[in-house]
Amino acid sequence: MDTVRAYVGLTKARIIEQLLVVTVPAMMLAQRGIPSVWLILATLVGGTMAAASAHALNCVADADIDAKMKRTARRPTAQGSVSPRNALVFGLALGALSAVWLWLTTNLLSALLSLAAIAFYVLVYTLLLKRRTSQNIVWGGAAGCMPVVIGWSAVTGTVEWPALVMFGIIFFWTPPHFWALAMKYKDDYAAAEVPMLPVVATPRQVSVRIVAYAWVMVAWTLLLAPVTSWIYLGFALVAGAYFVVMAHRLHTGVKAGREVSPMRLFHLSNLYLCGLFLAVAVDAAVGLPTVI
Repeated sequence: MDTVRAYVGLTKARIIEQLLVVTVPAMMLAQRGIPSVWLILATLVGGTMAAASAHALNCVADADIDAKMKRTARRPTAQGSVSPRNALVFGLALGALSAVWLWLTTNLLSALLSLAAIAFYVLVYTLLLKRRTSQNIVWGGAAGCMPVVIGWSAVTGTVEWPALVMFGIIFFWTPPHFWALAMKYKDDYAAAEVPMLPVVATPRQVSVRIVAYAWVMVAWTLLLAPVTSWIYLGFALVAGAYFVVMAHRLHTGVKAGREVSPMRLFHLSNLYLCGLFLAVAVDAAVGLPTVI
């Protein structure tokens, strides 16, 4: 049982949950309704295996720095409960299975996109960017945007502009989300010599960028107006305004030299993204006329 728990730990299941949350709404928007239950399940199974593969391979590459950080010290490869070789084989096998599964149950494009997401996360983010630049999470976060594109392609066999808009929403959401977390665990990243932005920049510089990305993200969400109704647009405006206010509140506290709680924004960002994509799903299911 401990062995099974260790291998499940390699997959970072909590992160996968959030990736799956955005996949189904993307599929519903592509369908302009509710796709078949089989297609949804097949896409989620393939997406789960792809994300688990990327995370397992990330654990192999980052075992040394994970062991130095309190937040990640209990990961299986950091503890030694799974050997690097076994974790590598596990991650590669999951990646291959995800691609074959998606090819057989959805289409070739979705399978290739899943492989591209795994490769980008491991080769570009983990091995190239993470230890070298404070922009690591900005560009490396693109891998986490892929589930919406894979979901869209599973339904349509193509990648159309609404899928790219949803990709952009998650892309601009990732920096304020992760930098808020990194502000909390700044000492962890410093100990591991990972140049996350809060390690190499002042708190004020970090909070300024969080505010900037929050504004861009909220503005970007409105680009879905041509394919959604007032249900989505109303939520995007209200929830987006609240997110921007909270980002400004964090910046104001930092600027004034007060003790701030960046984790409040971190947890809010999770709720915001889930709520926004839930609004996409509801909008697609209800099928009201589009705003534009």
